[in-house]
Amino acid sequence: MRLLASKPEAVVVEEKVDAEGRHVSVQVDPEDVGRLIGRGGRTVRALRTVARASAGSGERVTLEIRDAE
Repeated sequence: MRLLASKPEAVVVEEKVDAEGRHVSVQVDPEDVGRLIGRGGRTVRALRTVARASAGSGERVTLEIRDAE
Protein backbone atom coordinates (compact mmCIF):
# COMPACT_ATOMS: atom_id res chain seq x y z
CA MET A 1 0.00 0.00 0.00
CA ARG A 2 2.79 2.39 0.88
CA LEU A 3 4.37 1.92 -2.55
CA LEU A 4 1.16 3.11 -4.24
CA ALA A 5 0.73 6.20 -2.05
CA SER A 6 2.37 9.53 -2.81
CA LYS A 7 2.56 10.14 0.97
CA PRO A 8 3.58 6.73 2.36
CA GLU A 9 4.08 8.13 5.86
CA ALA A 10 0.30 8.80 6.05
CA VAL A 11 -0.66 5.17 5.35
CA VAL A 12 -2.06 3.33 8.37
CA VAL A 13 -3.16 -0.31 8.07
CA GLU A 14 -5.40 -1.81 10.74
CA GLU A 15 -6.45 -5.44 10.85
CA LYS A 16 -9.26 -6.98 12.89
CA VAL A 17 -10.23 -10.64 13.03
CA ASP A 18 -13.64 -11.73 14.27
CA ALA A 19 -16.25 -14.41 13.61
CA GLU A 20 -17.08 -12.89 10.21
CA GLY A 21 -13.48 -13.04 9.00
CA ARG A 22 -10.54 -10.70 8.59
CA HIS A 23 -11.20 -6.97 8.14
CA VAL A 24 -8.38 -4.80 6.80
CA SER A 25 -8.78 -1.04 6.92
CA VAL A 26 -6.30 1.17 5.08
CA GLN A 27 -6.24 4.87 5.98
CA VAL A 28 -4.47 7.12 3.47
CA ASP A 29 -4.05 10.81 2.74
CA PRO A 30 -7.13 12.22 0.95
CA GLU A 31 -5.00 12.85 -2.15
CA ASP A 32 -4.13 9.14 -2.34
CA VAL A 33 -7.65 7.70 -2.11
CA GLY A 34 -8.18 7.96 -5.85
CA ARG A 35 -4.78 6.49 -6.54
CA LEU A 36 -5.51 3.40 -4.41
CA ILE A 37 -8.97 2.97 -5.92
CA GLY A 38 -7.66 3.37 -9.45
CA ARG A 39 -9.46 4.00 -12.71
CA GLY A 40 -12.79 2.26 -12.56
CA GLY A 41 -11.80 0.57 -9.30
CA ARG A 42 -9.20 -1.64 -10.95
CA THR A 43 -6.46 -1.13 -8.36
CA VAL A 44 -8.64 -1.72 -5.30
CA ARG A 45 -10.20 -4.74 -6.98
CA ALA A 46 -6.72 -6.19 -7.57
CA LEU A 47 -5.72 -5.45 -3.95
CA ARG A 48 -8.85 -7.22 -2.71
CA THR A 49 -8.09 -10.22 -4.94
CA VAL A 50 -4.55 -10.49 -3.53
CA ALA A 51 -5.86 -10.16 0.05
CA ARG A 52 -8.40 -12.93 -0.51
CA ALA A 53 -5.82 -15.16 -2.20
CA SER A 54 -3.42 -14.79 0.71
CA ALA A 55 -6.12 -15.71 3.24
CA GLY A 56 -6.61 -19.21 4.47
CA SER A 57 -9.02 -21.61 2.84
CA GLY A 58 -12.59 -20.51 3.47
CA GLU A 59 -11.54 -17.34 5.31
CA ARG A 60 -13.42 -14.17 4.39
CA VAL A 61 -11.39 -10.97 3.90
CA THR A 62 -12.72 -7.45 3.47
CA LEU A 63 -10.58 -4.47 2.47
CA GLU A 64 -11.65 -0.90 3.13
CA ILE A 65 -9.89 2.25 1.89
CA ARG A 66 -10.49 5.36 4.06
CA ASP A 67 -9.11 8.88 3.92
CA ALA A 68 -7.40 10.42 6.93
CA GLU A 69 -9.66 13.09 8.32
